Amino acid sequence: MKFRVEAWTNGRARAGVLQLGSCLNPIETPSLLLCTRKGLPPFVSPDLLSYLPSPDSHLLQISPLHFLEGLSPKTISKIGGLHKMLGLHDYGFVAVPRDSILCLPECDSSNKFGASFETPFGRHLMKSVEYMELISSLKPNLWATLADEVPAWVPEKRNKTSVDRTVRWLDECIALSPAGGSVFGAIVGGCSVEERQRCANEVARRNVSGYWIGGFGLGECMDERPALLNAVTDVLPEERPRQICGLELPEEVLQGIAAGIDLFDSTYVYHLTIAGFALTFPLDRFEKYLSDSQLNHMGSDYTKINLRATLYSKDTSAVLEGCTCYTCKNHTKAYINHLLNVHEMLAQTLLELHNTHHYLRFFRLIRESIKAGNFEQFREKFIQSRRDHLGLAAVCA
Repeated sequence: MKFRVEAWTNGRARAGVLQLGSCLNPIETPSLLLCTRKGLPPFVSPDLLSYLPSPDSHLLQISPLHFLEGLSPKTISKIGGLHKMLGLHDYGFVAVPRDSILCLPECDSSNKFGASFETPFGRHLMKSVEYMELISSLKPNLWATLADEVPAWVPEKRNKTSVDRTVRWLDECIALSPAGGSVFGAIVGGCSVEERQRCANEVARRNVSGYWIGGFGLGECMDERPALLNAVTDVLPEERPRQICGLELPEEVLQGIAAGIDLFDSTYVYHLTIAGFALTFPLDRFEKYLSDSQLNHMGSDYTKINLRATLYSKDTSAVLEGCTCYTCKNHTKAYINHLLNVHEMLAQTLLELHNTHHYLRFFRLIRESIKAGNFEQFREKFIQSRRDHLGLAAVCA
């Protein structure tokens, strides 16, 4: 792995380039990692991945916890790892212990031996040895070490314990690490600025290729995040990439980028897709553009539309005018509305293609604003526009 920062704003936001051995083209950062189940987006098959923007869509986030059932680690290793098993030789896989959809951390059951997770097949205590066995078999391009993540409401003593465990597991994972794959050291600390700084300082002393910042999206307030994020990024080396989990909404992504985060593993697109929503917030201008009839229907708020609504049953227009994704070029709102109402999985496939394409374009605009030196203006204008739209939606409702 090679990483370099190419542009800075007056603050901490930065644009860079990440080069992975399996990816033919470098990936620009800040970048979105596509949420997957066992290496593939939930509703997108390998042959449809080519319809997403390239190379922006070539980073795939995986959780080793997904592979506790099914093929054994030994079998996956014999196949040659995830790249060969899935036939995705030009994609980069990033393994992190947490999966925000199916495998959430369960801090009350974690102990000094390992981190506990709630999984579809029960609660599981993941130890460093087992975790590294999965990493060795999957052969991801990047992988984060095991972490003891805690929610926002735990006491200070539990925060301190989580940092001590995470640093100890970091050393164990590095000692057990296979040849190949770049290590991202996990950083935790809950809602304690002091513990976040302590963990970041400890991890920065280790020989790691980058940093995975965990413990977000677990009950903390958005107003608390800037201090927590800055406490971490201020002590990390500038030349290494930083990845974060738990920042989902566009406003949260902008908050992370303002603190100097480079990679985001987010489940935002998945949750929108499974609920039948399509992203529609404008990317070329921040102004109101939907009709009152669209706004007045439940689920439409100028940022997304609810395609399950009867309003769209006879709407023969594209999901979003001007969008160049496969869905918008080939299908209509009425067709997707029909697919949703008859519970046809193709609806989720088309929605995931559109929502992923739209969110990747959002990240591209962010990179352009950083390179142009106007990221803070872009961020303020975008957030104010979203507030105005959501406020108007509440009034109309």
